[in-house]
Amino acid sequence: MSENKTHYRKVFKSDHLGAADLEEMTEEGKKLIFTFKEVKQEYGAKVAGKTIDANIGYFNEEIKPLVLNSTNSKQMAKFAGSKFVEDWAGLTVELFIDASVKLKGEVVGGVRIRPTQPVLTKPELTPDHPRWDEARDAVKYGKLEGVQKSFSISDDNLLKLQEK
Repeated sequence: MSENKTHYRKVFKSDHLGAADLEEMTEEGKKLIFTFKEVKQEYGAKVAGKTIDANIGYFNEEIKPLVLNSTNSKQMAKFAGSKFVEDWAGLTVELFIDASVKLKGEVVGGVRIRPTQPVLTKPELTPDHPRWDEARDAVKYGKLEGVQKSFSISDDNLLKLQEK
């Protein structure tokens, strides 16, 4: 549809994620699910040509950082069960464009975090999985919990992992 066209907002360069970025990703058929690497409170950050104090989230994925406004910060606190930004690392969220977001009384649209976290399916760990030996070593050194965070493991395969 917009293969050779440029969105009018693209010219307004931003170092932070905005609705125009999400529109472009959506048009490319990309899912808007991302995991935060870290969130920092930055004082004197340059955002949209202004200097502000803000919570800024950086993602594991190759995507611009997101300025977490009050609404999105409250959502992150809810997901994490903590109001401390340092506890928000590792949270996976789904973003969307809320067309009703206002700025200075004008409807401009904005990036929002969906009120429910996406359910991510973990790959099944089986003896023929390429990371089986690595997982077995991790279990041997007491890191079963880390393996279970990354993989779905049947009871039978869990016993096999724990064999000496």
